[in-house]
Amino acid sequence: MAGSKEIRTKIKSVENTRKITKAMEMVAASKMRKAQDRMRAARPYAEKIRNVAAHLSKANPEYKHPFVITREKVANVGIIVVSSDKGLCGGLNTNVLRLSLNQMKAWEAEGKGVSVCALGNKGFGFMGRVGAKVKSHVIGLGDRPHMDKLIGPVKVMLDAYIAGEIDQLHVVYTRFINTMKQEPVIEQLLPLSGEEMGSAQGHWDYIYEPEAKGVIDQLMIRYVESLVLHAVAENMSSEQSARMVAMKSASDNAKNVIGELKLVYNKARQAAITKEISEIVGGAAAV
Repeated sequence: MAGSKEIRTKIKSVENTRKITKAMEMVAASKMRKAQDRMRAARPYAEKIRNVAAHLSKANPEYKHPFVITREKVANVGIIVVSSDKGLCGGLNTNVLRLSLNQMKAWEAEGKGVSVCALGNKGFGFMGRVGAKVKSHVIGLGDRPHMDKLIGPVKVMLDAYIAGEIDQLHVVYTRFINTMKQEPVIEQLLPLSGEEMGSAQGHWDYIYEPEAKGVIDQLMIRYVESLVLHAVAENMSSEQSARMVAMKSASDNAKNVIGELKLVYNKARQAAITKEISEIVGGAAAV
């Protein structure tokens, strides 16, 4: 059995760890509420632009954007992997990266080339370790999504699609269900279809000024960017929720460990006292 001093040192160490995890739990809870508020505030905009894009996909203007044209042969696939910059959030990154890797292996087994856009430090590091073809990446996203940071790497993938270098584009992220549940999902971004964009009530075309091509080009790009931004916002909400739950679990485990260590310490202390009493009694009897 370890000595009393060693056990006291271990108890102190676990108590200090519990203070850290408890503080991180409180910080994550505060950030989670703010992330959820941002995610809910962005939903009306996302829903409106989704409806407009659904109308455009089912209308018959004089111009058809490449994003809504389905290609007969899919030889190359692009995938945008959304992960966090930091760890200590349970299995959040592990689950989304495992889903991404399994899907990439399935595409490669079909003879398709795979290009990756990594949003987040964890995903970028993982894709580098597995030897994936990373076309673009961004790290240091912070605690809230910023479109100016995402435009660059996303535009690389959109330009590759327009140029014919990739024939499909997918996004993988962690969808926020509730505080206790988050699930990794993979969704197709390009080519767009009316079913993916949602069914609009009634279908109509628009009057374009100055011309249909310029308006539709900008709208479709903004629509895809909004989908990626929404995926990042969902992932950030999931990240803070998972971190809060993970830190709460760590704090609870530390509390249990401290209780067990104190029990061991008390037993060791009691044994030492009993031994001393026995020695005193034995010495007195000898005298």
